[in-house]
Amino acid sequence: MSAPSNNKVVKWVDDRLPIFTMMKHSAIDYPTPKNLNYWWNFGSLAGLMLVIMILTGLFLAMNYVPHTSMAFDSVERIMRDVNYGWLLRYLHANGASMFFILVYIHIFRGLYYGSYKAPREVLWWLGLVIYLLMMATGFLGYVLPWGQMSFWGATVITNLFSAFPLVGEHIVTWLWGGFSVDNPTLNRFFPLHFVLPFVILGVVVVHVWALHSVKSNNPLGIDMKTPQDSIPFHPYYTIKDLFGIGLFLMFYLAFVFWAPNFFGEPDNYIPANPMVTPPHIVPEWYYLPFYAILRSVPDKLGGVLLMFGAILILFVLPWLDTSKVRSCKFRPIYKWFTILFLVNAFVLGYIGAQPAEGTMLLVGQICTVWYFLHLLVLTPVIGWLEKPKPLPESISSPVVKKSGEAV
Repeated sequence: MSAPSNNKVVKWVDDRLPIFTMMKHSAIDYPTPKNLNYWWNFGSLAGLMLVIMILTGLFLAMNYVPHTSMAFDSVERIMRDVNYGWLLRYLHANGASMFFILVYIHIFRGLYYGSYKAPREVLWWLGLVIYLLMMATGFLGYVLPWGQMSFWGATVITNLFSAFPLVGEHIVTWLWGGFSVDNPTLNRFFPLHFVLPFVILGVVVVHVWALHSVKSNNPLGIDMKTPQDSIPFHPYYTIKDLFGIGLFLMFYLAFVFWAPNFFGEPDNYIPANPMVTPPHIVPEWYYLPFYAILRSVPDKLGGVLLMFGAILILFVLPWLDTSKVRSCKFRPIYKWFTILFLVNAFVLGYIGAQPAEGTMLLVGQICTVWYFLHLLVLTPVIGWLEKPKPLPESISSPVVKKSGEAV
């Protein structure tokens, strides 16, 4: 590959370490399907959000004290005394919700357009690993302010591991660093919360590497067959991504400046008190669908296994889906079941925020059954029985056909 510039300094460096050539190949000349829509913006937006979270977290860590007697006060000091500390904290706290919103949209786009199918199974797995790491990081970060919901959320979630026979109690004791959630727990959670985003960043790099190896999927779900099917990533998709970033920042900063506590729990502005239990303990909103699944089973171990199984089952989705067609655009039946699956996830999220009793518990159980029924039964059966619409010959052919009809 030729050097990306005639600049002598760039050429000198590139001859010894071809970093500029690699960047040109991966971020400028990279052939991308010409028909990507705005649903493909959310991957790059999630990458931007990860960088914002790491940077704001780094500056917050400089002023945070991981000790039970000082953690809550150190957060209040960040808000009141540290220059622009309030901005850093609100960017970070709301950034967690923004990050999950972007990733959830990114995942659903993959489900709708079949981006998990061959040859992108490893790419899909890496995305799910990133999601699991995000969930762990988000939970650890939620504990750090050491408010009421932080303390009791940590107590409830870590206690779930005690459901596992033989090793459960040992895992809980190790997580706590003792026999209750206390200072050793906070001393464990803080460094883990600091380090895991860098682990996520490493997996993201491998995720992008895998993406560049198998190439991007597209709304038609067919492979690029001719040079006319692709365009260089720059300037076409860099401009498109910049437009998406502008819109996203308006949405994100609206919460930061005008509704900074919209996603938070009021109880977390009360210092942690082991002697007073909040009337209704709930995790952050992005865990609520799985919290609803956990509570839908009367047995503790069964609920924990079902909750983890709800995520782990997605690792085998490429083989559960028996259809030869990737995109739901050409699957008239499965398309509506996929949309219904999304609605079911929203309902589970709502149920997770409500007390587990009466009608809400029953609805949660029905939605839990539907979640697994969709993945384990409907997905393979519809793939066998459904007759898809005919696929275009190439990515370019629908555009060429429409152009010909217009003429």
